Amino acid sequence: MSTVLDRESLAESPLADLHLLANELGVDGFRRLRRDDLIDAIIARQSAAAPAEAEEADAEATAEPEAEAPAAPRRRRAPRVEADVEAEDEADVDVEEEGTTDEDAPSRARRDRVDVEEDEEAADGETPSRGRRGRRGGRGRGRARSLDADTAAEPVEERPEEGDDRVVEGVVELLGNGSAFVRLTPDEPTEDDVYISAAQVKRCELVSGDRVAGPVRAPRRSERHPSLIRVDTINGRPADEVAEGTRFEDLPVGWPAERLALGVDDVTLKAVEWLTPFGKGSRVLVTGPPRSGKSEIVRRVAQALAGRDDLELIVVLTGIRPEEVGDWSADGTTPVAALTFAASADAQAQAVEQAVERGRRVAARGADAVVVVDTLEWLPPQAARRALAAARNIPDGGSLTIVATAPGALGGETTVVALDHQLTALRRFPALDLAASGTLRPELLVGDAGADAIAKARADAAAD
Repeated sequence: MSTVLDRESLAESPLADLHLLANELGVDGFRRLRRDDLIDAIIARQSAAAPAEAEEADAEATAEPEAEAPAAPRRRRAPRVEADVEAEDEADVDVEEEGTTDEDAPSRARRDRVDVEEDEEAADGETPSRGRRGRRGGRGRGRARSLDADTAAEPVEERPEEGDDRVVEGVVELLGNGSAFVRLTPDEPTEDDVYISAAQVKRCELVSGDRVAGPVRAPRRSERHPSLIRVDTINGRPADEVAEGTRFEDLPVGWPAERLALGVDDVTLKAVEWLTPFGKGSRVLVTGPPRSGKSEIVRRVAQALAGRDDLELIVVLTGIRPEEVGDWSADGTTPVAALTFAASADAQAQAVEQAVERGRRVAARGADAVVVVDTLEWLPPQAARRALAAARNIPDGGSLTIVATAPGALGGETTVVALDHQLTALRRFPALDLAASGTLRPELLVGDAGADAIAKARADAAAD
């Protein structure tokens, strides 16, 4: 006859013992039950089985009256060998993850990226798969793990609920991979900062600087940060109301009318600023043959625009030389993505698309963004034109300015800065090819007198 255990005995039993007992009793789905629910199911199953066992016992007593009384019930103990091995493996996982230090990353965004490699579904409040955690923590071991050992290694205490009835509010900081953090103290990242999945960022069209609020859940195993369950408010307004705005493509578009002043003493940038001016919402393409200085010019433009409070500067590098990544970092401008010419065209197009999408969200909120792309040369032609076409000036709203490099014009540019390879080779600066350069509707940016001066300079250059 099966041993009947009371609630007190079951409560003192290890979780592995309860699973073995539930399996013997035929409890359906016992591995998905919490400890208290599992005990209730075991007691209910025992109660249902008790009458049948009693009848069987009476029959045995009638047939064999001299049979010995059943032995006193003993508590079962499940084998712990596999569980101990699994627990050691999980400890190894924790050690490996703790070994990644913040000092190993060049920037705060790069530093946080280590913490957020869980599935997007996990960040939205769904439990990450065991296979995903196994791949992260057990790379190179080649060891098969049994489900029973996995379950036995679970801690005895109950897991936290999906939400802990805690609502946080803080400032959004986007990461390069599309996800984000809610910074509770924006001046310095902390362990209490809340992770936002890339799916939620895209759904709510969040941008850096947004102030959001919503409920959170505690970090699960192998997670270092709590996660946002949902976004309730954005900048004090309901999230649904903010996200359900007019599509970016349907917003009105106006010619660039506010010039972006570079304000530097560099002779080349001065020539660009006054002879090929561009403004908020411009589509700027720096063109020229190889080694004409295209990358150098856009890097200096990014330096001149960096640090401005009225602009969100986003830099993405695609198809460049590996050495050029160090040049940008040395200037203090951290790209959101940096892919060399060895990367596939699709990977480069995806990196540019993510950077442009971030700029679109900034512009849709009424702010001004500048996306610098070096280079569009290796992207599929349609992807390059799509990225350039995203730039626009929204009347009574924000703007998105695209400054990119390419071997030649793509069509649709409002400003073309063409470089002369021979002048660059002879180190005669500014190395602008004024005949091939130009700005559409320059009078909106520099006035009629400025537009006349540009026309005169171009005519003089053509005469020479």
